[in-house]
Amino acid sequence: MTCNLLLVDDHSLIRAGVRALVADIPGYAIVGEAADGAQLSGLAQRLEPDIILLDIWMKSIDGFDALKQLFKVQPHCKVLILSMHTDPDMVARALDAGARGYLLKDTTATELEQALEALRNDERYLSPAIAHTVVERAVHGTRAERARAARERYNLTARQLEILRLIVRGKSTREIASGLGLSIKTVETHRSQIMKRLQIFDVAGLVLFCVRERIISLDD
Repeated sequence: MTCNLLLVDDHSLIRAGVRALVADIPGYAIVGEAADGAQLSGLAQRLEPDIILLDIWMKSIDGFDALKQLFKVQPHCKVLILSMHTDPDMVARALDAGARGYLLKDTTATELEQALEALRNDERYLSPAIAHTVVERAVHGTRAERARAARERYNLTARQLEILRLIVRGKSTREIASGLGLSIKTVETHRSQIMKRLQIFDVAGLVLFCVRERIISLDD
């Protein structure tokens, strides 16, 4: 079944570029376009797209206001932000506003497909180019303070917190196991327990959790 997309961006060249990328991705089709965020709510109600691709910074109305209006009438819409901005505060603000993913406009067809697949499967997506920066910028405090607070608040062990740090930094299960001298099965068990305790089941969600809770620092 085709996944229908609504594209909202005030630059015609950007829309044309995204249109060309989507044309090469099987199973997806752009069913509507808008050059103005003010049109978003009306189009979303009329077209009922599966995913909305939205520029966060437009002239007439910015993406944040457009999101507020959208979620009043379509609270369960899946929104993927398309932006040139890598500022971690803006990324966090967009995700807090309800967006399910954040993708840079210089993306490749492969990364766009990954992002769309994530949202289609009810997961979140952060462009790898910004995920590290978002976490690094947003957190403060010493490792001991964060570890103690996290263990108390979320019932995480020191080992689980260590594994969470590595997951957020983009390490694979195999890399984590090798670096910590653990078996792959043990790491998978810890990963499953972490996600179950936090009730977060995708990496982008873990990144956002760490940003909000300020429990991870990548420069420790």
